[in-house]
Amino acid sequence: MIENKDNFFVEVLKFSLLTLLIVLPFRMFIAKPFIVNGASMSPTFETGHYLIVDQVSYKINEPERGDIIVFKYPNDQTRFFIKRIVGLPRETIIIKNGEVTIKNDQFPDGFTLEEDYVKNIAHKNMSQTLSEDEYFVMGDNRANSSDSRTWGALEKNFIIGKAFVRLFPITQMDLFPGKFTY
Repeated sequence: MIENKDNFFVEVLKFSLLTLLIVLPFRMFIAKPFIVNGASMSPTFETGHYLIVDQVSYKINEPERGDIIVFKYPNDQTRFFIKRIVGLPRETIIIKNGEVTIKNDQFPDGFTLEEDYVKNIAHKNMSQTLSEDEYFVMGDNRANSSDSRTWGALEKNFIIGKAFVRLFPITQMDLFPGKFTY
């Protein structure tokens, strides 16, 4: 009888170690869970939405305009934020009366973003030119978002990854949630 208990505990230990060997590297290097907290991305994401963040894509490809990303907040790296990429490296972002205009090499006169997903437009006027590894990020709920308009450009090294899957609520489960192609 004692031998069966020992075998059971050895098997549980083996299973636990095997699980750790598989799950930990996956969670550390490939995908990470993220629970949305706050209204800055409403209505795209609400508090309690459960996401899986892809940590591999940006090691292969560059972030794109419209991607929803999770990143370490530059002013307190123990906190994580979720925002939408609006401006890319070496672009100038001009915000006037709630409209976002982008100037770059391809569009030296600029083009205005059509942002159907935006809620509560904030009317802060500003202009910022990004350097080589900087992105301009904003929440979809502009009036209730602490973003690049407040604390400046986001350096690429702060980016954890992009929203890959929304798992909860189940009624809104989808791949690349909130992705908007300009």
